[in-house]
Amino acid sequence: QVQLVESGGGSVQAGESLRLSCAASINIFRINVMGWYRQAPGKQRELVATVTSGTIINYINYADSVKGRFAISRDTAKNTVSLQMNSLKPEDTAVYYCKAVYIGRDYWGQGTQVTVSS
Repeated sequence: QVQLVESGGGSVQAGESLRLSCAASINIFRINVMGWYRQAPGKQRELVATVTSGTIINYINYADSVKGRFAISRDTAKNTVSLQMNSLKPEDTAVYYCKAVYIGRDYWGQGTQVTVSS
């Protein structure tokens, strides 16, 4: 079992920044993939960014819509995965969910709301 707790959501103006954090209940060295997804009202949940643990390096993937603006990172000392979101746009408004893939199972956090006004 893996529990995930997100924090850092809020309401900002377009062009501002937010940083989301996801704290895992186990050592994230043991988690194959961690990432962020989002779901806007009336839309399907979509990938934002993921980081996959590799033997030497980690593999990072971003949705095209956030490339160059968002950055995902892992802090193994704190067992957290963060998402730095810069140059936010109104279309980034959504509930953001942290996800972990551990021993073949998906685990989700409860979500945190991000609202960007123009």
